[in-house]
Amino acid sequence: MASMNISLPDPMRDYVQNRIDSGQYASVSDYVRDLIRRDQGGVEDEERWLRDLDASIVQSLAEMSAGGGVDLDEACDMALRDLDRAGKARR
Repeated sequence: MASMNISLPDPMRDYVQNRIDSGQYASVSDYVRDLIRRDQGGVEDEERWLRDLDASIVQSLAEMSAGGGVDLDEACDMALRDLDRAGKARR
């Protein structure tokens, strides 16, 4: 296993040491490995979200090109009318 040396300001070093002293981590290396795993997972989640978003955009554009979909202005007007009716019904 490779090793790395890092420098931390005293407050950060103390924070890490408190996490170790509380039993949450076995060592500084354990703490850093956990941070890296969490970061990797976050990056993977973001990449998956972006792929899903891209696919959704492509699908929506294809639907719009085929004559589907709803005009945004019309959809907003409908939503506002529905909200207005719901507000009047409560009165």
